[in-house]
Amino acid sequence: MIDYCTYIEIPKSFIDVTYKSRLMFIGSCFADNIGEKMREHKFNIDVNPFGVLYNPLSVASACTLLLKPELFVESDLFFYNGMYHSFMHHGKFSDISAGDCLFKINESLKSAAENFREMSHLVITFGTAYVYHLKEQCTMHNEKCAMGTVIPAEEKKGSDKYNGQVVANCHKLPAAYFDHKLLSVDEIVCKWSDLLDNIWSVNPALKVIFTVSPIRHLKDGAHFNQISKATLLLSEQQLVNKYPDRTSYFPAYELMMDELRDYRFYAEDMLHPSKVAVEYIWERFCDTYIDKETKDILKEIESLIQALCHRPLNPVSDANRKFLSQTLLKIKRLQKKYPYLCLSKEEKIIESKLQE
Repeated sequence: MIDYCTYIEIPKSFIDVTYKSRLMFIGSCFADNIGEKMREHKFNIDVNPFGVLYNPLSVASACTLLLKPELFVESDLFFYNGMYHSFMHHGKFSDISAGDCLFKINESLKSAAENFREMSHLVITFGTAYVYHLKEQCTMHNEKCAMGTVIPAEEKKGSDKYNGQVVANCHKLPAAYFDHKLLSVDEIVCKWSDLLDNIWSVNPALKVIFTVSPIRHLKDGAHFNQISKATLLLSEQQLVNKYPDRTSYFPAYELMMDELRDYRFYAEDMLHPSKVAVEYIWERFCDTYIDKETKDILKEIESLIQALCHRPLNPVSDANRKFLSQTLLKIKRLQKKYPYLCLSKEEKIIESKLQE
């Protein structure tokens, strides 16, 4: 039989993920992709509580804060172009109201921090080894630029709070506000070695899965994107070598670059994986970390998902009510058979439809 691609061999990992696991996916938007697939299939999971994070230092800062949470206050925000933002968070947390911005940030932080100390698996996806530092002499008040005014949220006056900080998101501020730097392998490994030791001192049973996002950052140029990815790959390999009994590497980057190298596996921007590619990498992730018993449960969940996605031609027909009743019975049977599954939301959806 002819092989039409170079197949990436991935050995079954010693790390097992089950429906009893408590997981967190954190990092680039690829963490969102696979994390959402796991959430869809009813795993106990938290995905990117700070929003999408790209560089290893920002991911480390987020994990450090989850380990020792401190609620954000208004002085932690800045106001730019009509909205309040946090340099530690993705733009999805930004808001025209400082109070609403803080509410979203702190609710996500409190929820994730509660889970962080008791989670069984941490899946980390680095996207780029480039970081943006706020310039040391950058004053954040009354700075006029083509895109608007930048001022601290609380006091409306200059603050040194942000000076030198590595930002998780630039929020479209002018490039003149930042220094652009490529992290070294040693910087990443040193930072993450200290962080992992701290996490394991609190949660010694935690297993960590590293991966590198296959999404290319071409704004740095094709060559420097490769330098960046190589830096991340070398860093993660050193960490896996240092902690072989507690960490694992999943080759998402290699799967996309080699097995799925054809542009038909990319979205319209030709940078992000398509839905087909995400589905394939998700299947390979399951093959690597999920055991047979859990896969059997997963198949039952997939059957339930298909039933929940069913759109009847006549919602008030007797046939549809019978279908809904059978689906509700399936949910109750699954919950009885696997009491650690949380299907209460799905149960309420079906019950509400039966009451219509």
